[in-house]
Amino acid sequence: MKTKRRAFAFLLVLCTAATALLSAQAPDKPAAKQNLLVYVGTYTTKTNSKGIYAYRFDAVSGRLSAIGIAAETPDPSWVAVHPNGKFLYAVNEAGKSSTVSAFALEPKTGKLTLLNQLPALGEDPCYLSFDKTGKYLFVANYTSGNVVVFPIEADGKLGAATANVRDEGKVGPNKERQDGPHAHWIETSADNRVAYVADLGLDKVLIYPFDETSGRLANAGVLGEVALPASSGPRHLAFSHDRKFMYVLGELKSNVTAFAKKSGEPYKEIQTISAIPKGFSGRNDAAEIAIHPNGKFLCASNRGHDSIAVFNVQRRGGRLSLAANVPTGGKEPRHFVIDPTGKFLLAENQLSNNIVVFKIDPTTGGLTPTGQVVDVPSPVCIAFLPVE
Repeated sequence: MKTKRRAFAFLLVLCTAATALLSAQAPDKPAAKQNLLVYVGTYTTKTNSKGIYAYRFDAVSGRLSAIGIAAETPDPSWVAVHPNGKFLYAVNEAGKSSTVSAFALEPKTGKLTLLNQLPALGEDPCYLSFDKTGKYLFVANYTSGNVVVFPIEADGKLGAATANVRDEGKVGPNKERQDGPHAHWIETSADNRVAYVADLGLDKVLIYPFDETSGRLANAGVLGEVALPASSGPRHLAFSHDRKFMYVLGELKSNVTAFAKKSGEPYKEIQTISAIPKGFSGRNDAAEIAIHPNGKFLCASNRGHDSIAVFNVQRRGGRLSLAANVPTGGKEPRHFVIDPTGKFLLAENQLSNNIVVFKIDPTTGGLTPTGQVVDVPSPVCIAFLPVE
């Protein structure tokens, strides 16, 4: 009996030690904060919008509460909150007079204070992102087809550009929309060594080497490029969490092209699937794409069909299957976001001047309207900031 008790005690000690070791090796991921600031970028030209609007968002109830105008600024069609939560950056889309603005952010009030504003060094900037160090701001200029890198100073101001590269290559066959390069999206890789650029005019994703020490980009094609089906018009990208799969949204063909990547090899196309249901023949321009935090499904927005396409993501193979097209409750959903907790999706309907909140089923990706519709003039972009 004593021998059995000793053996049991020994096993108990081993289990306790193993549990402690596993806990130390794989700590629990911090839960997403439930209270968030929401900044909404808008178009002010030919609308009654004044600039960037601020809201508070309760990620438990999905409730948006208006704060008001955070900053009056012209046509802030894309906004991005810096990872440190102290600054916000916005494009000011105005053709050859386009600029990029830096703001100081006050979390308690939501107000923004202009720090400085620089020429975008291109026409009609449409996307902003940060490198992985948070030291640089990337800008994609649509009409002029170039990408620019601005250093971010310690006080949040933008410094003189460290890179300005125009995309190069053969244009796609759509003569109306693909008359030249049109950079529409730029972000760096997980290791911060390259920048991916979706170019709508070239039907390609270009891969630029990036030097985080100097902030420079090398010429396109040095590391490679990923070709899309003709006339796709790549607009935005989404990566799986392990970066093994890349999903490119084609604005012109309303499709999603999936690519798979093995270690040390380039991305290879595995599938192209439509984001609109069979039988729909009206005008449509796909706009935004995002993967849910749990990686089980992917969403894309349709302008014209005015819906959110929900795709199931194959766990191992990465292929997509269209599960549903959910009406957005408005016109022209130019953008949507999934909140950091993964519980809600906010669809911005540009031409009906509203944001519609949906509850997300974490198992199926199903979207159910919560009943909340918030009036916002010409909403076209949302950025979250978790707060206490």
